[in-house]
Amino acid sequence: MPENVPRLGFLGVGWIGRQRMEAVARAGAGHVAVVCDADPAVARAAADAVGCARVCASIDELLDAELDGLVIATPTALHAAHGRLALERNLPVFTQKPLARTESECAGLIQLARRADVALGVDMSYRHVAAVRAALDRLHAGAIGTPHAAELVFHNAYGPDKPWARDARLAGGGALIDLGPHLIDLARLFLGGLDFRAVHADLFASGQRLDGDLDVVEDQAFAQVTLEDGRVVRIACSWWLPAGTDAVIEATFLGDGRALRIRNVAGSFYDFEASLVHGRSSEQIAGPPDDWGPRALVEWARKLAGDRRYDPEVEQLLDVARLIDAIYGRQER
Repeated sequence: MPENVPRLGFLGVGWIGRQRMEAVARAGAGHVAVVCDADPAVARAAADAVGCARVCASIDELLDAELDGLVIATPTALHAAHGRLALERNLPVFTQKPLARTESECAGLIQLARRADVALGVDMSYRHVAAVRAALDRLHAGAIGTPHAAELVFHNAYGPDKPWARDARLAGGGALIDLGPHLIDLARLFLGGLDFRAVHADLFASGQRLDGDLDVVEDQAFAQVTLEDGRVVRIACSWWLPAGTDAVIEATFLGDGRALRIRNVAGSFYDFEASLVHGRSSEQIAGPPDDWGPRALVEWARKLAGDRRYDPEVEQLLDVARLIDAIYGRQER
C-alpha cells in the first residue's frame, strides 16, 4: 500500500456503504483497513469483496484500529453518536447524508470537527454530477443572469427497504430528509445562502395531511420557501409516487428570459443531462454517461491523503439542515 493512501474504516456496509467502499478501493483512493456492521455476515462479505482481513464487532473496536479516517453509512439516527465518537478521537469523518437529523445535531458535529481540526465530509453526491457542474459553470459565466427562482423535484417510485427509515425517531423524518438534502444543497449551490423569511409546507402520509405530526413519517413533502432577498425556492419530493417511471429528478433555475435545467434521463437514477433553456428551445450542455455516484467520497479520501485538517465548507450544510427543520416545523433556531 502506498504511504500516502489513507487507511479507512467503514462503519455500515449495507447497499450504499458497500458500494462506496468498493468504489474507493477500486479508485485506489483509500485502503480499506477495517469493516464493521451490525450484521457480522454482511460485514464479512463486504470485507471479502475488497480483500480486507479485519472485521470488527463494534465501533469501539473499530476506533481502536490504526486509522486515518472513518466512513459512516449507518442509520441517520446514529450519525451524530458515531461521528462524535470518532471526532472526539481526532479522527476525520465522512458520513452518508444527512449529516444528522437536525440542525442542532449537525452543529454539534461541526463544532467537534472544528475543535479537533479534522476533516468532516458528507456524501452530497449530486454536487458531483457532471450535468450539475456544467450548469454551475454556465451560471457563473452569466448565462441566465441572477436566478430569481428555483424549482427542485425528487420523486421516487420506490421507498426505503429498511424498517428504520420509516421510524421518525431513527430517520429524523421521511421522504424530505431522505431526498430533500440533495435538492436543498443544489439550491444553495446555485442561489447562494438560503436565509429565509417564510416557509409554507405540506406533508402527507398515504394521502393524509400530517398537520405537524412529527411522529409519522411523510411519503410526500411540498414546500415553498421565500428567501430574505425575495427569491423563491419550490421543493417537492416523495416516495412511492405513481410517476410512471422509476424516478423524476429535476432542478430548474430561472433567470431573466433563460433558465438552467438539470434532469434525469428516461427515469434513470444515474443518468442526467443539463440544458440551457430559452423560450421554447433548449441547448444540451451535458449528458450521460457519467459515473458520479462515488465521487464525493473518492475526492474526500484523496484530499485526506495530503490534508486532514478541518474544511469550513461543511458549515454550508447548516443551511440545509436549518431549512429542513423549518419545513418540518421543528423549532430549533
